[in-house]
Amino acid sequence: MTEQSFKLPDIGEGITEAELSEWLVKVGDEVREDDPICEVTTDKATVEIPAAATGKVTWVGGEAGDVLAVGSELIRIETDAEAAPQAEESEEPAPKPAPKPEPEPEPEPETPAKLAKQPEPPAKPARRAQQPASAAMARNAAGRPLAAPSVRGRALEMGIDLRQLRGTGPAGRILHEDLDAYAESGGAAAPGSGLRRRDTTEEVRITGVRRKISERMSLAKSRIPHFSIIEEVEVDALEDLRASLNARFADSRGKLTLLPFVIRALSEAVLDHPEINAHFDDEASVVTRHAALHCGIATQTDTGLMVPVLQHAEAMDLWEAARDIRRLSDTARARRIAPENLSGSTITITSLGPLGALATTPIINHPEVAIVGINKIAVRPVWDGHAFQPRRVMNLSCSFDHRVVDGWVAAEFVAKLKALLETPAMLWMEWRDD
Repeated sequence: MTEQSFKLPDIGEGITEAELSEWLVKVGDEVREDDPICEVTTDKATVEIPAAATGKVTWVGGEAGDVLAVGSELIRIETDAEAAPQAEESEEPAPKPAPKPEPEPEPEPETPAKLAKQPEPPAKPARRAQQPASAAMARNAAGRPLAAPSVRGRALEMGIDLRQLRGTGPAGRILHEDLDAYAESGGAAAPGSGLRRRDTTEEVRITGVRRKISERMSLAKSRIPHFSIIEEVEVDALEDLRASLNARFADSRGKLTLLPFVIRALSEAVLDHPEINAHFDDEASVVTRHAALHCGIATQTDTGLMVPVLQHAEAMDLWEAARDIRRLSDTARARRIAPENLSGSTITITSLGPLGALATTPIINHPEVAIVGINKIAVRPVWDGHAFQPRRVMNLSCSFDHRVVDGWVAAEFVAKLKALLETPAMLWMEWRDD
């Protein structure tokens, strides 16, 4: 047997270091060549690192949250083969982002009589280190804590709320042993006892994508003096147009959401206000105005907020934009998005969808100078000069960098967006104002 040492490979894109976001193996695990052994996070993406040999893990280099330099020792594996020098870093293939394995389906529901008696089936060997699972890892697709039906039934009889437990099984799955430990600690209550005290605390280390989000938000708020404008937009005409287009073309071209219309309006508005579609290098005191509209689409994923970029949105029709938005959002949520699709935006759109509230104050994506926030559509009474009429209304919440964008200019820009969205026929007019 020979112990071989393997280094963190060159991930590409000029990356010199990466954060170790999660180990997928632990010391003592058997791994096969090309099995994923850990995940690392860079400024642009999360990447799975594969094993370079088959054997037993004898040592791992660091803990989740540590930052490792490319070329530093990552893992040691005991193998049957003779030791061979690791390939030069320049020859090491860059690992490709890969989706995490799908969670195993839960067993079929069992009869009530068996719930409390049936023992937990032996767990399959897991490659992942048995570390405390995060809230996101310990939930299934329906948002329920991960647990077998027998565990759920026993918890119900014991009066234990599974949401109060952190499972020690694979991916945070709650086991019978976790119920026993919780009951022994005095946490269990008698069945049907109603409300219970919650006295536990939890410390969560900020790592991976969440750490990068934290760094970027701190940078944006500390260096950019924000101001926001919130404007009310009537969208009856726009929503009627969208419904008509979907009724006619949804089957052949795909369904349109509100976002492609906002992008179309944005591509027109920045022609009159090029200072909005820009980057500001505050160290060199240079503003770079962009003719191309590379629109960042703020997208919520299981690991945090990501901003895939819709390149040259100004050249897309509604359906092209809708297809690309779906593709980018799906690959971002599946953690398969390419790093080049996460950079280069010139202005960002953010939306909370049906949770969009009445108004928001979005944070600018540095080094951009503006961000457009879309809030939810609601029916509100609007005075038409004679009476109040029900109208579908949406608020736009836009933030600007006050160092390079004046309040008057920002107000004109928002007014232009409002006019285009309230009269959607103007989105396809060929004439321009002199």
